[in-house]
Amino acid sequence: MNAQIGIEDFEKKASPAQLSCSACPAFDLNICQAVAEAAWAFSRPKPYEIAQSDLTVPARRIICREQDLHDAVPIICTGWAASAIMLSDGSRQILSFLLPGDIVSTALLFEPRPHCFVEAVTEVRYRSFKRSELKEILFKHADLMEKLSKAWIEEKSRADQLIVDLGRRTADERIARLILNLVDRLVKRNMVHGDPLELEFPLRQHHIADATGLTPVHVSKVLSEFRRNGLIKISERSLTILDPVGFRRVANKR
Repeated sequence: MNAQIGIEDFEKKASPAQLSCSACPAFDLNICQAVAEAAWAFSRPKPYEIAQSDLTVPARRIICREQDLHDAVPIICTGWAASAIMLSDGSRQILSFLLPGDIVSTALLFEPRPHCFVEAVTEVRYRSFKRSELKEILFKHADLMEKLSKAWIEEKSRADQLIVDLGRRTADERIARLILNLVDRLVKRNMVHGDPLELEFPLRQHHIADATGLTPVHVSKVLSEFRRNGLIKISERSLTILDPVGFRRVANKR
């Protein structure tokens, strides 16, 4: 892991992006549209626009820093990102991969300093809502609160599974479960195609290693074994699951 990560100021690298919520693959999952509708209902008869900004950052740049003060809540619109904690030796533990529609951290709704940093894996476009205004709308609309509660529960569930994976599962299980969990989330976003299942897969061995607590060499060996056994096929930026039943068996995933 490059110890220089996080040194560049993401705001200097960000550029405005004009986004369309209706084109978002997570349109039915994310809160952007729900927030806009809630803001309108909250302020009738006069429309109320919640403060927001649209930004684009290139791959390997920081979206938000650990313990930095933030007054906004970012939501991923396109691309992949990773939330992680940096260790004193320059290595990191990836806590979660963020996909379109994901809130960068639900904790940012309630506290201004995140406990982890978020890095773009690919080019990422994201929308940031001002926290104070988002909270004001949130607590006045039960349906929006329910949607955000589901996002928090999903984030908590991923954190719990990570603890079990790192503490009790084999290397094969960790990697297979990571891939299958991503597949399940991408299916909800209509980002998986064909039979056999094929998906965009921008992760490299070092991403998988940092997410599973393994070394890149170990990850390479496990992926090679998966390929030899006809379970998956990995190309430059895509992954195909050739044997879904067998792969779920390896993952010990019901």
